[in-house]
Amino acid sequence: MSDGAPTPDDGGMDLTRHFVRAKNPCADGFRWFLRRFREGGNYQELLDALVADGRVNDACWLLDRFGPTETVLALDSLDAEAMVFAGSIEVRGNIDVGGLLRAGGSIRADGGARAGESIVAGGDLRIAGNLYAGGNIAAAGDIRAGWGIEAGGGIAGGGDARAGWDLRCGGALTLSGAAFAGQDLVAGGEIRCAKSLHAGGNVVGEAGLRAGNGIDAGGGIRCAQHLEAGWGIRAGGDIVAGAAIRAGESLLAGGEVAAGAGYAIFAGLSVRTDAWESSARVAARARPQGLLSGCWQEAGGR
Repeated sequence: MSDGAPTPDDGGMDLTRHFVRAKNPCADGFRWFLRRFREGGNYQELLDALVADGRVNDACWLLDRFGPTETVLALDSLDAEAMVFAGSIEVRGNIDVGGLLRAGGSIRADGGARAGESIVAGGDLRIAGNLYAGGNIAAAGDIRAGWGIEAGGGIAGGGDARAGWDLRCGGALTLSGAAFAGQDLVAGGEIRCAKSLHAGGNVVGEAGLRAGNGIDAGGGIRCAQHLEAGWGIRAGGDIVAGAAIRAGESLLAGGEVAAGAGYAIFAGLSVRTDAWESSARVAARARPQGLLSGCWQEAGGR
C-alpha cells in the first residue's frame, strides 16, 4: 500500500510504530509496545507477546483495530493459559485454554474445546465434541458442537447454533440464525433467534423468548417474560410464559398453555381470520385462560 500500512491478509505483516500510534492506543499500552518492539513488530508476534505478558485485553484491542488474517494455525492439540490468534485455528485433538481463547478467523477442533473464560471466533466455531466456556461464547458465523454447548455467560452467533446434546448459557442467547439442541435448551437471559428454535427436550428462558420463525420443543417451553414466534409454537409438554404469548400461526401443547397474570394469549397473528381453522389452531389439555385469537380445538396434544 502506498501509505505503508500493513495488509490484513498477510499473516506475517509488520505493524510500525507510526501505524500503531495512529490507532490511538492507551498510553500504557503504547509504552509497552515501544519497550518491547521499538519501531515495530510482526502482527502475530505482538499478539503473542501481549498475551505472554498478561495483557490479553491489549491483544484483543490490537486484533479489533487491525482485523483478521488468512493465516491458519494447525495443531495436534492446544493447551495454553490464553490465546489470541489473528487467523484461524484448526486442532486435530482437544482445546484446553485456562483463560480467553480468541481467533480473528474460525476455530475448529476434532475433539472438545474448553476455556476458563470466553471463546470468541471471527468466523465459524465448530467443535466435534463438547464446547464449554466459563464466560461468553461468540462467533461471527455458526456455533456447532457434536456434543453439548455450555457457556457461563451469554452465547451470540452471526449464524446458527447447533448442539447434539444440551445447549446452555448463563446469560442471553442471541442468534442471527436458528438454534438447534438435541436435548434441552436453557438460557439465564433473553433468548432471541432470527430464525427457528428447535429442541428435543425442554426450552427454558429466564427472560423473554422470541423466534423470527417457529418454536418446536419435544418437552415443555417456559420463559419468564413474553413468548413470541413469527410462525407457530409447538411443545410436547406445557407452554408457560410470565407475560404474553404470541404466535403468528398455530399454538399446540401436549399439556397446558398459560400466560402471566393479566396477560393474553394470541395465535394466528400472521394469518387471515378465515384461515384460522387450518393455520391458527390452538390445542392444549384445556382451553387456555386469556385466549384472544386463534381457533381452539377440544382435542389436546400435538
